[in-house]
Parts: sequence; structure tokens; C-alpha cells
Amino acid sequence: MPLSPDLAVSHPLILLFAALLLDAVVGDMRWFFQHVPHPIVLIGRLIGKLDGKLNKPKRGRATLLVRGLVVTVMVAGLAAAVGAAAAWVARHVPYGTALELFLLIVLIAQRSLYDHGRAVSVALRRDGLEAGRAAVGHIVGRETAALDRHGVARGAIESLAENFADGVIAPAFWYLVLGLPGLFAYKAINTLDSMIGYRSERYRDFGMVAARLDDVVNLIPARLAALLIVFAAAVTPTAYLLRAFRVMWRDAGKHDSPNAGWPEAAMAGALDLSLGGPRRYLGGVEKSEWIGDGDPRAEVRDIDRSLLVYGLACLVHALFYAALAVLILSNS
Repeated sequence: MPLSPDLAVSHPLILLFAALLLDAVVGDMRWFFQHVPHPIVLIGRLIGKLDGKLNKPKRGRATLLVRGLVVTVMVAGLAAAVGAAAAWVARHVPYGTALELFLLIVLIAQRSLYDHGRAVSVALRRDGLEAGRAAVGHIVGRETAALDRHGVARGAIESLAENFADGVIAPAFWYLVLGLPGLFAYKAINTLDSMIGYRSERYRDFGMVAARLDDVVNLIPARLAALLIVFAAAVTPTAYLLRAFRVMWRDAGKHDSPNAGWPEAAMAGALDLSLGGPRRYLGGVEKSEWIGDGDPRAEVRDIDRSLLVYGLACLVHALFYAALAVLILSNS
């Protein structure tokens, strides 16, 4: 028996495809969230309060580890519960599907990643190095004051590749696997990692569980993101398909993260660049390995090339869900 039109429209694959298309148009809707707090902002405020109350340096390492575990479970569990409530509304309230679609658009950062990368390109080209440093400082965690032109460009490209995995692919993946509860829980875990998942003295123990859990939930999405970048390289005139796959396979493990190296290596190969290398953070210089065997002297044009690869990877991603939806619904 074929699905009714209402059920077909509310199918997760249809909603996800629609959300990806609409997000490409409306972006992060800053005009709306100037008046209403963004869900991620609310999650961040909760994490910040719990961090301030429970992460006391004088406590023993075991105590901090347990407290970090409690915070991680509490925040992720609460987010999943909110997602479950939203899913109930979407299924039982008239026009509730619109709420689910809205939340998908809000929690998948497809367009905003492009806009941030583009902002670095425009700033560096039009206003010079200082403007480029300021723009890239919004999307990387490293110190930007000493970056040269090539370092700014590499930072933008690396951020675009890495965040493609945890800002686009992973939210979509966990939504399809576990619905809105899975999407909300993933975003909470990812926010926990970005706020407390550091190896610094303050967060080494308190943020350990959050960091390890983030590694687990990004395990599959990171590799999917890398493959999508490779596929996008095949249809990008200024990118290299075989080199993207070869560098991805060879150099992904060189990154300090078990996941971030996959999309970053794929992008390095696609653009014939070397990414990574030593990076300066507040705590000092992190001597990371170089990923890729191309030129490390990335330029503005390379940011633009990475944006093209990223845009096509997003298109392939959306079209995959559309094709899968057609296949499933036509056989229902």
C-alpha cells in the first residue's frame, strides 16, 4: 500500500532533503535568533553553569572525571528528552511537521559554514591580512595574531573540511538513525566537546568523557564526510579525485583527532595542498604533522576552491537523500 501524501511529506528523508535545500537559502537565520536564543546557545549556557559549579581544580582527578561524566550524561540526556518532546509535537499536533523541519534547518550548519569560509576569503582578498586573521578567528580555536597569509588560508580550509563532518554530516546521520532525540543529543555532545573537551590542565579529567563520546559519535560521519569530499573532487574542475582518495587513506591518521583527519586529508588531496602542521594555541605551539604532500602556501584562491568542493559535497549529500527517499517511497 502506498504511503499517504501526509506520511510521505513527513518521512525523515523528505524532511532532511527539504531542510538541506532550505538551509542553503535561509542560512543561520540571524534575524530570528536576535530575538530568540538559539538552541545551541541554551545548551552552551547550561554547560557553562555546570562547568563553573562542578569543575573545581582542587578536587581529585577521579572526582573530576566522575563529575564530567555526570555533566555529559545530564546534558546529552536532557537534550535527547527535548528532542523527544519535539518529535511528539511533530507527530501529534497539526502542522507539527513544520516544527521538525525548522529544527533541522536550525541544527544543521550547512550554509553558515560556507558563509564563514567565504568571509575569510573576502576579508583576506579585500582588506588584507589583519582582516583575514580576524575573520578566521571566528572559526578556529588557535591563536591567529601571528598567522601569515598562508596560515589564515589553511585555517579556513581546515575548518571548512572538519566542520563539514560535525556540522552537516553528523547531525543528518544521527537524525536519520535516532530522529530528533538523536539530533539533539548529538548537538549537545558536540557542544560539550567544544567547551570542555580539551587536554588542558583544567579540562583534562573533567572533559575526558565528553571528548571521548564526541569521538565515538563522529566515527562514521567523519568518514562519510571524507568520502563525499572525494566524490565532490570528481566533479570539481580545479580538484583532484585520485589524489583526494590517496591522501585521505594515507594521512587521515596523522591528525591528533581520530576523526577530523579524514575530511581534512580528503580536502588536502583534493586541492593538492598540505594542511595541518604546527599550530599555536593559548597554551603554546602544538606540533601536529602535515597532512598531504602539496604546497602548504595556501592562498585566497585555494579557499575559494575549497568552498566549491564543499558546496558540491553538500549537493551530493542532499541528492543522495533525495534518491534514497524516492527509492524507498516508490517501493512502499
